[in-house]
Amino acid sequence: MLHLQIIIGSTRPTRVGPVIAAWFVTQAQRHAKFDVELVDLAQVDLPMFDEPRHPRLRQYEHEHTKAWSRIVERADAYVFVQPEYDHGPPPSIVNALDYLVHEWAYKPVGFVSYGGVSAGVRSVSMTKEIVTALKMMPMFETVALPFFAQHLDRDKGTFTPPAVQDEAAKVMLDELHKWATALKPMRAS
Repeated sequence: MLHLQIIIGSTRPTRVGPVIAAWFVTQAQRHAKFDVELVDLAQVDLPMFDEPRHPRLRQYEHEHTKAWSRIVERADAYVFVQPEYDHGPPPSIVNALDYLVHEWAYKPVGFVSYGGVSAGVRSVSMTKEIVTALKMMPMFETVALPFFAQHLDRDKGTFTPPAVQDEAAKVMLDELHKWATALKPMRAS
């Protein structure tokens, strides 16, 4: 079974990413075509990029980089759960991407974005440019959650969006699975 990592992109103390990610983990488990792993960038706790050599060389000196490499390497596909900061992605996502090169290559990536009226889509648009440079395949299909706070129960720690978002998740996961299956042989060579 293909391995999907759902990566929580925000590291702010007041973030809602873990609650939205928990909803999406349920969607991915219901989809049942992936082995699902949740990765929280706040727990990974990468400092600002600090390797002395370019990541394409894979000559990592720091233990946090080696650990991050092992985490990313084991996935066949990714979904980034991300908000929008100043019309762009959280710096934590950009930093996490910049640490590695080979580990990301030839793998598909989907996006669950959240925000106000824009639903975080500008954040995803900028992230797609970065992942393409890392030889990743960003999915056209996304899950964009506008006015997410209306569907958030902070007391219970739950997120319950309209049913249309469940369908959007299924469509994206179907595409992600197709691409992950198709790209896997490229990584073997």
